[in-house]
Amino acid sequence: MATYLDFEKSIKSLDEDISNAKIKGDIPAFEILKKNLQKEISKVYKNLNDYQKLQLARHPDRPYTMDYVRLILDDAYQIHGDRAFRDDKAILAYLGYIGGQKVILIGQQKGRGTKNKLKRNFGMPHPEGYRKALRITKMAEKFDIPVLFLIDTPGAFPGLEAEERGQSEAIAKNLFELSDVKTKMLSIVIGEGGSGGALALGVADKIVMMKYSVLSVISPEGCAAILWNDPLKQESATKAMKITSEDLYKMGLIDDVIDEPIVGAHRDKVAAAKAIKEYFLKFIDEMNKTSDEERIKRRVEKILSIGAYEEK
Repeated sequence: MATYLDFEKSIKSLDEDISNAKIKGDIPAFEILKKNLQKEISKVYKNLNDYQKLQLARHPDRPYTMDYVRLILDDAYQIHGDRAFRDDKAILAYLGYIGGQKVILIGQQKGRGTKNKLKRNFGMPHPEGYRKALRITKMAEKFDIPVLFLIDTPGAFPGLEAEERGQSEAIAKNLFELSDVKTKMLSIVIGEGGSGGALALGVADKIVMMKYSVLSVISPEGCAAILWNDPLKQESATKAMKITSEDLYKMGLIDDVIDEPIVGAHRDKVAAAKAIKEYFLKFIDEMNKTSDEERIKRRVEKILSIGAYEEK
């Protein structure tokens, strides 16, 4: 059953009317309602505010990493473990082909349903998850296989055991070592990119975002709790933080925005997957025109150019 957000009530009503017309066999009404639905979807989605985009990024029906693996990766073979502690189920890794191009896909998985969410730790990796991602990226470098990172996490797991096993060190090591990896790397924020959990997979030749995804250093709820001592002011925090793909692209913090179907990726997973596949293949063609040394130089320069300061 489809999930509708508060601002999608008019869409829900039309969807129900279409279902009723279909059951009754009322073809004229069915066709008229379908046209009205497309108009209503265009109207609603062209006027989204930042908080509504955040809600879309977290939509329970939005495609996760596993959905994209099924939709775009051929001959997929799963790779496990960090070879030090255990296999973190919050980070998935697959070797396969996208449009004939060999690739290693590494992404965060939130999970659906209580059992799966617990198994995936709600998409919040432990330190061994980041070490797993780095190990497999190093393997990709050895065999000159491009890496596609899919970012979708509320953030790194904040539990005691994660700190005991070196959470901050694991994330920092990824930032340091990924900046110098020779293989081609593309990072795509497919939903929610939260804090260090996103950064650990966000060092690449290009970091791009799906249109209705978000990327932030802290959750809007956390920001509201710190600034106003009121987590319910998350809507104000979302607007102030500038976490949407449009805002981050304008500020030069990401390289590009991948357009989604006008109805959102949650209502058309196949079209969203096609957009990612096409962008990845275009990225490979572009990267094939530059040397490893030039790509690493650009990667480091891009990282060092982030931010602004004034000398006095």
